[in-house]
Amino acid sequence: MKRTIKQQLALGGLGLISTALVPAFALNLPDDQAQVSPSVIENLNAGSGSLVPLMAADTQMHELATIDAPANGGAPVSQPVDDLQFVGQATESARMEIKSAQDALAQLKNPELKQIAQMLVSDHGAANERLSKLAETKGWPVLGPRAAAAPPAGTASSDFDAKWTADMIAGHERSVALYRAEAQSGEDQDLRNYARATLPTIERHLTRLRSLQK
Repeated sequence: MKRTIKQQLALGGLGLISTALVPAFALNLPDDQAQVSPSVIENLNAGSGSLVPLMAADTQMHELATIDAPANGGAPVSQPVDDLQFVGQATESARMEIKSAQDALAQLKNPELKQIAQMLVSDHGAANERLSKLAETKGWPVLGPRAAAAPPAGTASSDFDAKWTADMIAGHERSVALYRAEAQSGEDQDLRNYARATLPTIERHLTRLRSLQK
């Protein structure tokens, strides 16, 4: 049965096909005309080189994860996850969380949050190194890091700990959904294994952050 593009995007609550990968004219068609053909799905899942400039766009962290499933479970993924898209999203998301944790270390007041921030820098750095080496062996493009923004100056606000914790929770919820989708339905076996091996670490981060949220 054919589905409209909007239906495909909403399938299973996972948003497996990013709107950035669908022609703009198709999104504006009436639902009865905007059908997704099998060939289009195959092309999207094939990992086209056109993903590289798309992933290079200056998106915010909340826009990186087009796979947006509930972090506490969800229905099985019904379409293969685009492996190149996963590599780009996972790499950039981890870089942003590392940068946020590094910048926060001097401003966090709660000693436990400081420990978590240090753990995020270490764990996400190691995970990104493994992912980069895997992508290199596959011949997949991996974007270089963005130019580092200037670290925040001045004294942290009184609610800095709470805001930072909330931001990290939201980011890790998206990461858990992203990694679960890849672990379940990624096309490349080695990448699925990487996602399965890394997912428990991200889930532990999320559990600790939630335990300290006020």
